[in-house]
Amino acid sequence: MKPTRPGVLVGLVVLFAVITWALLKPLYSSLPTVPWTAIPTVLLLAVGEIYSGWMTKARIERKGDTEPVEPLAVARLAALAKASAYGGAAFGGVFAGFALYTVDLLEQSVPQRDFLITGGSFLGCVVLVGAALYLEHCCKVPKDPEEDR
Repeated sequence: MKPTRPGVLVGLVVLFAVITWALLKPLYSSLPTVPWTAIPTVLLLAVGEIYSGWMTKARIERKGDTEPVEPLAVARLAALAKASAYGGAAFGGVFAGFALYTVDLLEQSVPQRDFLITGGSFLGCVVLVGAALYLEHCCKVPKDPEEDR
């Protein structure tokens, strides 16, 4: 599996933001208000991935009294990290498109609330993508010093 490229993630954010913004033009008035629960959910996922990365890195490097990590577990964590990075970028784009659409309507209370929630959700998605990239980095097998000889 190849490392996730940040350029692809940025492209996903832009693509989903543009699509969401375009779809909101005719549909915004008929949609319910945006729930605030996305913010803590995404942040909890990010915290879980940061903790998993930290523990996995310690177990791979055999720091302290940690047990060795199973290779299949590392592969699963790497797959989770890759999926979270792409999912976080896609949902971040949706939230960014929503925030961009509502920024022109801030004088009204409902769009103002939607802007704050989608802006916070976008920032949460940015944290999730960062956590996913960190977890992916932690899943790399360190180079063997004997290999260079």
